[in-house]
Amino acid sequence: MKRKQRTFTDYKDLGFSDKVSNQAGRAINKDGTFNIRKHGLKFLEHYSFFHALLTIRWWKFLVIVLTTYFVLNIVFASLYMITGFENLTGMAQGSFWEHYLEAFFFSTQTFTTVGYGRVNPVGLMGNVVASFESLVGLMCFALATGILYGRFSRPVEKFIYSENLLVAPFKDHTALMFRLANAKNNVLSNVQIEIMLSISEKENETFYRKFYELTLERKRVNFLTLSWTVVHPMDEDSPLYRFSEQDFKEADVELLILINGYDDTYGQNVHARHSYKYNEFIWNAKFTPMFKRSEDEQYTILELDKISDFQLIG
Repeated sequence: MKRKQRTFTDYKDLGFSDKVSNQAGRAINKDGTFNIRKHGLKFLEHYSFFHALLTIRWWKFLVIVLTTYFVLNIVFASLYMITGFENLTGMAQGSFWEHYLEAFFFSTQTFTTVGYGRVNPVGLMGNVVASFESLVGLMCFALATGILYGRFSRPVEKFIYSENLLVAPFKDHTALMFRLANAKNNVLSNVQIEIMLSISEKENETFYRKFYELTLERKRVNFLTLSWTVVHPMDEDSPLYRFSEQDFKEADVELLILINGYDDTYGQNVHARHSYKYNEFIWNAKFTPMFKRSEDEQYTILELDKISDFQLIG
């Protein structure tokens, strides 16, 4: 690997440590999460159910809510049958399972505080179970309401990125470039980007992880309305000056991307992370256009499905 021509500021470990031998894989996953798995503590000591319910996908959240709802009602229906179905008046004559089904639907009415009135508890045990279920139902719905509000009110970015980072001629040098866009219809303003270079360097027969900030052709846009091609010129002021494709591989290069912007919908800043490893670089290529005029020339069409499209040069 060719030596750098200048001395650059090393930003230490950024929280990732500089010990190459103790780490594996990339630092940041493609979805923006950190590539870290925590062991050594009990599950409940490092796992936050509240955080998980706020951040998991919607279909998983709905599955958890519905499963919890049905399981709790099955438990309380079983309690009604254990204490004796004679403690529930108004039940129709039938088999055990027909009584159990009526107890289940009575449980759903009590759990949701609907209470239609045909079936109602009598006696001490029936009223104790019904009273406890009402309390559990109120607490569960209060918790679900709070989590639902948190999920809807939490600003969530929806940046999409080109699948690959391109290495292409730029002015009189070569440049690294990738493309990003906002997939949502909200307005993002004052969007800023910072790229940190993660690179393995050998010192005293030991490899260390070094971090350098890369200068960009433009590191801020006022409004992210179309796509943004982010460019780092690999000129004399770059720690990657004169790097070849083999140099990138030997140095185990990874670009850590940090994005910050203001979301007008929520009135808050949103943050995003992404990364590219050296094996995701495409050499001697350029991006193809991804927006065009409409047929009536009244507006611009941004084709988000073309954000990764490129063509090879020469």
